[in-house]
Amino acid sequence: MAIYAIGDIQGCLAPFKRLLDQISFDPRTDQLWLVGDLVNRGPDSLTLLRFVRSLGDAVRIVLGNHDLFLLATTEGIATVRHKDTIHDVLEAKDRCELMAWLRRQPLHYREGSFLMIHAGLLPQWTIDESAGFAREVEAVLAGPDYRTFLHSLFHGPTPQWDSSLTGSERLVSITRVLTRLRTCTPAGEMSGFSGPPEQAPAGYLPWFRIPNRKNVDATVICGHWAALGLHIEPNLLAIDSGCVWGRQLTAIRLEDRAVFQVEGPPSR
Repeated sequence: MAIYAIGDIQGCLAPFKRLLDQISFDPRTDQLWLVGDLVNRGPDSLTLLRFVRSLGDAVRIVLGNHDLFLLATTEGIATVRHKDTIHDVLEAKDRCELMAWLRRQPLHYREGSFLMIHAGLLPQWTIDESAGFAREVEAVLAGPDYRTFLHSLFHGPTPQWDSSLTGSERLVSITRVLTRLRTCTPAGEMSGFSGPPEQAPAGYLPWFRIPNRKNVDATVICGHWAALGLHIEPNLLAIDSGCVWGRQLTAIRLEDRAVFQVEGPPSR
């Protein structure tokens, strides 16, 4: 059995299937770990969701910010923008079934020495704490009050993390870290920066560059940061290589860190 972690697909179904062909993926014996942002900006979000769902136990998924945005739009909580490409999902006859499946996917997946999340971890969070925080959000998102949570996520305040936070502000802050973090200060203050790491604002560093961070005792697998590109360190596999922006879709075989890539669609 081989396990392959794959970066942000964002509705790019054709490159995804080419990548599966390249690695000779067999759903009977192999497993895919997908770092989130399954949908949006690419051309085939609906077909991609249906295909991934059909893989059943052969796939492990964590939710990204675009996946949460899709959930919010289907509930009328967020509004589709001109750059979004999720109309096929919103108009699908099986939309409700797909969204019920999607909102029950986790924000983290932990197995052995690996922790998969979409974006990053604050320097003061341990691996155990990070998993616990993710479970707080997952329980609400999978439960009956998920609409209230999504409304808070897209229309409420977005506080910086503080362990004293409670209620919706706590859930929103955790979600913001797990699905949007790229750079922060050593104290854990996030920025909204999305460019190349060498252009980060003064005082901010890539989250994995913060000295003495408390989450180095696992290999973190993440995506979200296309401008960073494929970035591998002993305890980090950052694998958003910008497929939807005309670059590559990346898979890493976890047992030996072999890298496989296919070209994405032409840059829009």
